[in-house]
Amino acid sequence: MPYTVILHLPGEPSVIGEVDELPKPTDLIITLNSPRQKDGKDLHYLEANVVQVIWPLHRISLIEVLQGEEDEHIIGFVRE
Repeated sequence: MPYTVILHLPGEPSVIGEVDELPKPTDLIITLNSPRQKDGKDLHYLEANVVQVIWPLHRISLIEVLQGEEDEHIIGFVRE
């Protein structure tokens, strides 16, 4: 199941994209599919036809994991 994540890079605008799995504590890199700015625009430092980027984790200050569509359909405790 792919996860949508936001990568926060120091001195750069945040980058949003999808990852196949979340990084583990032993990982050194993260592979991001469909990288783009949070507003959907292309990243100025990537070519227009780039579909996947590999970043070293030491360059990332924070990773946010966004809620997936499947999670929105989970019904929790309902009191009648």
